[in-house]
Amino acid sequence: MSERRATTANRADARTRLHAAQAYLEVAELALSDRRAAMPGVAAGVAVLAGIAASDAICAGRLKVIHRGDDHRAAADLLQSATVDGTQLASTLRRLLDVKDEAHYGVTIVDPSKARRAVGWAKVFVARAGEELER
Repeated sequence: MSERRATTANRADARTRLHAAQAYLEVAELALSDRRAAMPGVAAGVAVLAGIAASDAICAGRLKVIHRGDDHRAAADLLQSATVDGTQLASTLRRLLDVKDEAHYGVTIVDPSKARRAVGWAKVFVARAGEELER
């Protein structure tokens, strides 16, 4: 069983993490769409980072804490309690995390369809984090 670790956060931290999530998403979309050398593994890996940053933004905005530690699944547990749709958001984060090892550490090429799905999940997640910070 992993230990849940968190650090306090505020609205400025939430905005900073949202901006990071948006930047990661932009890079993921670029890596996926580059006609000269599409890099699905890079796209998927950066999409995972976008999801983690979006989760941090939501948790910082709602709970005033952000998960810290190597166990990102504990971040999904924290996210689950952050919003009314937290269970669905946590499920999306877990799907992204399922791609993490393959995208970040794998020696095989990530399938382009898997990368497209990861970028799609990240896109929805980042948009949801933006909605949270607008409220």
